[in-house]
Amino acid sequence: MVSPLKAGDIAPQFNLPDENGNNVALSDFSGKKVLVYFYPKASTPGCTVQACALRDSKAELDQRGVVVLGISPDPSKRLDNFIQKQSLNFSLLGDEDHSVAEQFGVWGEKKFMGKIYDGIHRISFLIDEQGRIAHTFDKFKTKDHHQVVIDYLDSL
Repeated sequence: MVSPLKAGDIAPQFNLPDENGNNVALSDFSGKKVLVYFYPKASTPGCTVQACALRDSKAELDQRGVVVLGISPDPSKRLDNFIQKQSLNFSLLGDEDHSVAEQFGVWGEKKFMGKIYDGIHRISFLIDEQGRIAHTFDKFKTKDHHQVVIDYLDSL
């Protein structure tokens, strides 16, 4: 059972390699809103739909002062291939040991085609300028994720 962080919780500090192998820390974005979205695996159908919709919404997210960071358990090389293939315009971070996913409460048991395994649950967090979770997004379809985030930002 996953137990994702909730609004008001302090976001765990992390430092993960990006698609180029460079370390990216949450603290690098201090004073900015950050959308941290967890996704199961680069270049899979649902993850591609979600990432491309965020790519296409980047200008709208920029207008609202939001930085996007995607996190999956993929290695940097796979992330780089995903970014190149889909022309993504934001950073993807590799959490190969899923320690950051565990800190955010999104790593846990999943079921797919009768198989039970541990993996990342598709959950996103809007982190405010002070490093607190402003909102947890856990009810959306991959094709609508970007719009759910934008609608929430517009409601503030």
